[in-house]
This record gives sequence, C-alpha cells and structure tokens, in this order.
Amino acid sequence: MTNYARMYRFGMTPWERYGKAAADSIAALLDREETERSRPLGRALDLGCGRGQFTPELGRRGWEAVGVDYVPAAIEEAKRQEAKGVTYVVGDVTDLPSADLGTFDFFLDIGCFQGFDTGRQRAEGQGVSALANPGSTLLMLAFGVTRLRSRIGGVSQAEVEAAFPDWELLDVQAAETAGLGWPMNRTSPQWYRLRRPA
Repeated sequence: MTNYARMYRFGMTPWERYGKAAADSIAALLDREETERSRPLGRALDLGCGRGQFTPELGRRGWEAVGVDYVPAAIEEAKRQEAKGVTYVVGDVTDLPSADLGTFDFFLDIGCFQGFDTGRQRAEGQGVSALANPGSTLLMLAFGVTRLRSRIGGVSQAEVEAAFPDWELLDVQAAETAGLGWPMNRTSPQWYRLRRPA
C-alpha cells in the first residue's frame, strides 16, 4: 500500500483541509484562467485529484474536467459525488500517455508534483507536455524545499522549470498558508503558472 493510500485509509488528508481554507485564493487563480480564454474553455486535467476536491469546481466553471489519481479508493469516492461534466480515471501522473486521456488546455496540480523525486517529476512533465494543446496552461501549487522535504515534499523553481523545459514560466507567487498547520505552513508554498507555447 502506498503512503497516500494509507493516508486516505486512516483519514489523514491535510491537503483537503488546505483546499477548504484557501478556497478564495484558489478561486481567484481559476478566475484568471477563465478571463484569459474564450468560451468554451476546453478540457482540464486535475493531476493527483484525490477524492475530487477541485475537479467538480473545474466542471462547474465550464471546463470539460478530468481527474486522475493512482489511489483507486480515492477515485471511487470522487465518483460518488456525481458532479456534472466531470470524469475520473485511475492513473499514474508519471505515466499519463498510457491512460489514453486525450489532450488538454489546462492542467491543475495542487500538491502532487512536489512529492516526487527528480525522475518522477520529469516523467510528470513529459506526460503533461505530451497531452498539452498549444497554448495550454499549468497551474501548480508546491511547497518550497525545507529540511523536512523527505516527509512532506517540496520543490524549487529550478526543479519545476527543469521538468517543463519547453514551457514558459509566466508567474510565481506565494500561496496562502492558512489552514496548512505546522510544519507545512513553514514551507513557503508557491503557485507556479506555466504556458505551453502555441
């Protein structure tokens, strides 16, 4: 059983608590994605979607939303929400082409990429790049690098850029830390926004 599968099994899901606490700031970032596009918005992929905390919001906003996660129990629970216009798939974000998901215009990664070693970060980057339509964007939340990296994850801007070498880094901004709790609130989380050139 993987660490995430264990955490779901025992009800230890701090990322879900953060999603609720930071809902307003996340909504503002999603608003920005919409204002820069014409309708219909296109397809969105929620990477490491877990129990579908954010995928239904993408669907509600008008995206054709797909959530992918490698923990089957989390995907089964996400499917029980019966959100309109949303699809969930059990799959590995470090091997996206094998999931046969099609292509996307927007990618959302809230705390998934940061938990991988360098090889798996680059595998996620390659998979996202393979599924990205020209001009697509990626919005990623990741902890910064700390002494607790081996336990709670974390990445540097250089690691993000190395995993997405063909993407343009548009913006990096500090994320809300309310709701994270210690020690995650000491990790200097950042929102990264990248664009695949048209």
